[in-house]
Amino acid sequence: MSASVFLLTPPFTQLNTPYPATAYLKGFLNTKGISAFQADLGIEVTIALFCKSGLQKLFASIVVGQATNNGEDSNKELSTNAKRIITLKEDYINTIDAVIYFLQGKNPELSSLISKRNFLPEASRFAQTDDLVWAFGSMGNQDKAKHLATLYLEDLSDLIKECIDEHFGFSRYAEKLGRSANSFDELYAELQKEYTYLDNILIDILQTKMETVQPKLVCISVPFPGNLYTSLRCGQWIKKNYPGVKVCMGGGFANTEFRSLTDKRVFEFYDFITLDDGEAPIENLFYHIEGKKNIDELKRTFTLVDGEVKYINNTACTDYKQGQVGTPDYSDFLLDQYISAIEVVNPMHSLWSDGRWNKLTMAHGCYWGKCTFCDISLDYIKLYEPITAELLCNRMEEIIAQTGQNGFHFVDEAAPPALMRALSIEIIKRKLVVSWWANVRFEKSFTRDLCLLLKAAGCIAVSGGLEVASDRLLKLIDKGITVAQVARVNKHFTEAGIMVHAYLMYGFPTQTAQETIDSLEMVRQLFEAGVLQSAFWHLFTMTAHSPVGLNPEKYKVQKVTNEIGSFANNDIVHIDPTGADHESFSFGLKKSLLNYMHGACFDTPLREWFDFKTPKTTIAPDHIAKLLSEEEYISTKANTKVIWLGNKPVMDIFTKSKKGNQWEICSLSFETKKETLEIKVDKEEGIWLAAMLEKLSVDNSKTYTLQEVKENYEAAGLNDFELFWDNKPVSTLYKAGLLQL
Repeated sequence: MSASVFLLTPPFTQLNTPYPATAYLKGFLNTKGISAFQADLGIEVTIALFCKSGLQKLFASIVVGQATNNGEDSNKELSTNAKRIITLKEDYINTIDAVIYFLQGKNPELSSLISKRNFLPEASRFAQTDDLVWAFGSMGNQDKAKHLATLYLEDLSDLIKECIDEHFGFSRYAEKLGRSANSFDELYAELQKEYTYLDNILIDILQTKMETVQPKLVCISVPFPGNLYTSLRCGQWIKKNYPGVKVCMGGGFANTEFRSLTDKRVFEFYDFITLDDGEAPIENLFYHIEGKKNIDELKRTFTLVDGEVKYINNTACTDYKQGQVGTPDYSDFLLDQYISAIEVVNPMHSLWSDGRWNKLTMAHGCYWGKCTFCDISLDYIKLYEPITAELLCNRMEEIIAQTGQNGFHFVDEAAPPALMRALSIEIIKRKLVVSWWANVRFEKSFTRDLCLLLKAAGCIAVSGGLEVASDRLLKLIDKGITVAQVARVNKHFTEAGIMVHAYLMYGFPTQTAQETIDSLEMVRQLFEAGVLQSAFWHLFTMTAHSPVGLNPEKYKVQKVTNEIGSFANNDIVHIDPTGADHESFSFGLKKSLLNYMHGACFDTPLREWFDFKTPKTTIAPDHIAKLLSEEEYISTKANTKVIWLGNKPVMDIFTKSKKGNQWEICSLSFETKKETLEIKVDKEEGIWLAAMLEKLSVDNSKTYTLQEVKENYEAAGLNDFELFWDNKPVSTLYKAGLLQL
């Protein structure tokens, strides 16, 4: 299929789903009538490598390489692990296709065979599998088998790294070369060398694509340092073999790292580099190549002009609104080829990498936009623009029709609670059967009832930043939350049946050893209380476009150098004179967390996770438990929306008598998916409530406020609305679907 624009993602991003950048751009180009073809070369290289013929070639190459280097003693310099894998090469060659089919969901029956541990050859990655029953006891045989199959692939990955290509990695390739490479020298030197084994596979696939597509413009998406090298290899080959085709690079890596680019050598590989939102820059670039726009009309684009790097930004050209960019288009991707691997025994990481998720965005930018560690000075964070729930649902329905898959990951910096509410109501109204998860801020807007609504609309998990679980540092980060607030919000999510993952941070400027230990204690208690199911510790990184990076003296840290490189500039090496030795805490924090995620070692003293002396925690052992046991006051305003998600109740009116007095009682019986809920109220109130619930149904176009509900109650001649509404039995009806939002 020929197309004017070829959108490609080079190896490697992730194996379970295509990175969405090109799907977004293709959806936009569709609205402009510009033909585009897209490919994820990462999954295509993976499938070409990890198949029977691919492994036969791989092992043959290793044997030849060893013989060339070492004469007759072909295994002389290999590790014991590599020797074992080579000895078992026939077992790998004969099982690889079955394993890949299983991880693609095409052969689920294989899980029992894999789980019995006598089907797959095992090398060093299997050394730490003694605790598989502990780790997967609640996750099931399929997940255990996926993890074992992932270890099998990682053993092969280790062999490739040792014998074929030191830069290889499943979700990143040559990441070390791309991460904060202030100078282009090392990468440039690598790119002058002969193709590696993996390079040859990549270029063979790229050549076939180029012959088929015959594009005028190739746009290469580089979201991470781990696919920078391969993007350069692609650009290098295209410019040599298709000199008339223009090559453009963009994506998350360029947006954060290339804002001060001056090295001319980069343009031996790309003709153009665009920054930030790609729609308007790519459109202008395409029309420039077509001869319809001059070079000064380019938007947010680096290129060579008269032999010098020039940044061109036509400010008269505005960016497109989110409602104008079209629906992400997932056509052309080999959607049935993606692999569901379970690399890390972590519930959220498993969710991330297991199964294929359609990626969507609720809003451009971040509605909070204040966190001091974040790149809030850049447009992708700074410029906040939500889209409507109706348009989001339209896009979801289009993507489901195209892909046949109804799982969605909303990749917002932080999904806005109000839009999550509106989207959930729209999903329920349309009776869409979807499952989805999103990144959020753990803010107080996530009430019990909002969390129940999200669950009813298919939300299965949320991930959010708890960062440093210390109120002093959360204030310094300008996170806008407290530990107590996080605990209560997580309780709401958990009780609604939504899994909670927390991003944790250590090493924030001025963080002391005491605060690190106290943060760990807070995390321990959150897991022990059952309101946190998954988490991951990250070491703080100072970036050039964050408030900390822009004003390090304000946060009492020092840059190691003020020099700005000619290539990539984002991560800043810094010294924290007033803080602890942050990196020394890394192993203990992560080891304790692994145990807490599996409900283990809550009684282990915190000091035992570390091989050096640590201070005692100052946090009371029941701090979180006390917070969660406090009765929560639910503040409802007159404009609070009231909706009914449940079924029509069965009404029964009967007479009750006591001491010669008789009165009529109304029994309302509610059938939920799990139970039958019954309440009894006075006859008139029961008749009013049953009628009101019909009006409050989410299926109706009108949405009532609490004030309107009260007025309707009083218009029926009933008294003491608050006494009736805010107390039992009516206050228990949230369990059946009566929600105040």
